Amino acid sequence: MINRTVLVGRLTRDPELKYTNSGRAVASFNIAVNRQFTNSQGEREADFINCVIWNKTAENFCNFTRKGSLVGIDGRIQTRSYENQQGTRVFVTEVVAENFSLLESKNSNQNNQSEQFGQNRPQNNGKNYQNQQNGQSSPNRNPNDPFNSMPDIKDDDLPF
Repeated sequence: MINRTVLVGRLTRDPELKYTNSGRAVASFNIAVNRQFTNSQGEREADFINCVIWNKTAENFCNFTRKGSLVGIDGRIQTRSYENQQGTRVFVTEVVAENFSLLESKNSNQNNQSEQFGQNRPQNNGKNYQNQQNGQSSPNRNPNDPFNSMPDIKDDDLPF
């Protein structure tokens, strides 16, 4: 049998890091994943998926991500139930993340959040870039890199 899940999306809030009585780290977070199709109004909808991550991976995840971070998650789907304070049985379905990938730089995430909240985006992110439109490359690019001439891809260009 196979229970494997791969997700790419943005965190809807900062991950919450807690520790169990035995000292194990556990972080819970919610990830928004765009659907591949549009609704009848032509708008793209998203699914909001509850996730949990454990141990040192959870601590690393919380140290390097925050609300709006674009992440890739690899894990499995888990269902569980518990009884709440009112005595009602509550069923939970969540993704137990085993691995994660940061899919954008920290500066890109800061710029993305600035745009979300209507702030001006810095032109150079504090770095001295040369004018790429004049055929000059930035100092961080390798001139022997075959992908050096590829245009920058924006989030709006991606299908998810």
